[in-house]
Amino acid sequence: MTRALSLAAICAAALLTHAGAAGATSQIIGNGSTRECSDAATGGRSDSRAVLACTVALELETLTFRDRARTLVNRGVLQMRQGQYVAARADFDQASRIDPQMGEAYVNRGATYVGEERWREGVSEIDKGLSMGVKDPERAWYNRALAHEGLGDLTAAYRDYSRAAELKPDWAAPKTELARFTVKRP
Repeated sequence: MTRALSLAAICAAALLTHAGAAGATSQIIGNGSTRECSDAATGGRSDSRAVLACTVALELETLTFRDRARTLVNRGVLQMRQGQYVAARADFDQASRIDPQMGEAYVNRGATYVGEERWREGVSEIDKGLSMGVKDPERAWYNRALAHEGLGDLTAAYRDYSRAAELKPDWAAPKTELARFTVKRP
């Protein structure tokens, strides 16, 4: 197998170009800032107003524990899209303390590590989140592929990109990455 793009370019493409390819969001039905935050995260936004809506929801709205954890995940996804990995990770950490079985918190924490080229930590967190179940597993597999590629394990990366493409056939990102590989049979 061969690679045509640099790992930094791949990470940038995954985390920024593909409108939240790294972010597994949580949809919340409701009104006000909580809804705006949820819609922004699921809609691929990354602007500061969206982050502010999440912050307002967390500080001013009465939220169930589950909705608080989801809103933290959504704000973290928005911050991750802005490249604010430390702030995003703090939100994912808090969300996983509130709801330790929320796979999205782990998958997204893993995505922040991938964004920082901390490949092994990324794989570990993504694996933990996948084992719990997530709403958009194709995003987790895609980010795990990036991490495996960063570690130099091209076979695992190829398998993970393939799994992401299989789970969401209409998503171009994993297919684009797969096109860079050449598979040679013995």
